[in-house]
Amino acid sequence: MDGGRAPRYSLGDMIAEREATLATSDGVALEARLALPAAPAGGVVICHPHPLYGGDMDNPVVVRVAEVCRELEFATLRFNFRGVGASTGNHGHGRDERHDLIAALGHLASVLSTGTPLGLAGYSFGAAMTPHLVTDPTGFPPLAALLLIAPPLVMMGDTPLVALARLGIPITVVAGDHDEYCSVAALEALQRRIPAATIKIIDGANHFFFGKLYPLGQAVAAWARVLEARQARRGGRPG
Repeated sequence: MDGGRAPRYSLGDMIAEREATLATSDGVALEARLALPAAPAGGVVICHPHPLYGGDMDNPVVVRVAEVCRELEFATLRFNFRGVGASTGNHGHGRDERHDLIAALGHLASVLSTGTPLGLAGYSFGAAMTPHLVTDPTGFPPLAALLLIAPPLVMMGDTPLVALARLGIPITVVAGDHDEYCSVAALEALQRRIPAATIKIIDGANHFFFGKLYPLGQAVAAWARVLEARQARRGGRPG
């Protein structure tokens, strides 16, 4: 991985995913994949890129995040937003998707033992959905850490993401230095506005991380250990 402890699983024998269906409060059924170790180090919900541009839960970045977290014995839940794949409903232009986030986080929280830290990882559009956590917080379970992968700062600005600092939890932002939608200048501006955030810039990576999934995985593993440390401070893993 990245010089930390060795993975407990190889890619060949890590905890397998199983199919799941999530029910939203507004009547949409979401297609999902859940992996649940016997004693999870934490739980991570993973949100995919923009549905109108081919984004889904089988995106290589989403799959890589899930693989890395599963190697470290985290429960993972990746899902298709409404209107994608076998998920019912229609694309909600980023508004109705708050119901999808609530359903995904609530479902994973419900299968984890009390006190197990819950994290949210969003890639591109998925990262842009995270401000719902503070602008319309009703129904969201507490989170222990947040991972924003290539948030489209050039298009959306950083003000919505700055609001996430109100959560009072560790925030990590990962992007490439060749990302046209999340420029280095925009990342530096975000760092000035959220000084406590961890900003990781991957050399040579563009918005899609072509050829850079390994260093992306290293950054994800470092973030996952931050999430796991939140549990250690609460008294260790559930049995």
